[in-house]
Amino acid sequence: MPEAEDDRIRKGMRVRREVLGDEHVDRAIAQSTPFTTPFQEFITGSAWADVWGRPGLDRRTRSCITLAILTALRADAEIPMHVRAALRNGVTREEISEILLHTSIYAGVPAGNAAFVVAQQALDELAASEPASQGRGSPT
Repeated sequence: MPEAEDDRIRKGMRVRREVLGDEHVDRAIAQSTPFTTPFQEFITGSAWADVWGRPGLDRRTRSCITLAILTALRADAEIPMHVRAALRNGVTREEISEILLHTSIYAGVPAGNAAFVVAQQALDELAASEPASQGRGSPT
């Protein structure tokens, strides 16, 4: 891999870890196979270095947009990961609810309903792993 491409992948990996967390990224890398490694490199460079690493929008805004798009696409399997990322990027639980509600009007109620279900499951899992002092309804 050329040096410029190595730098791009390193930048993407740094951003990916900051947004998604080490645990998620380490798990994705550990599950990589020779078949899936090119895709991991593609998303690390394209999504995380080239797009999430741009200065034009802050990560909080990017998280809001991502949740709305994932809801519209009915990409339910991706929503929990991006709910956690949104919280890490400063979006509150209440704002996540508003994003999903707002998206439901434009993307359709079935898409919004599915997004609320998987987002609630992700929030419940997070609440179960939080110290008691943070509580279920607290913004993070």
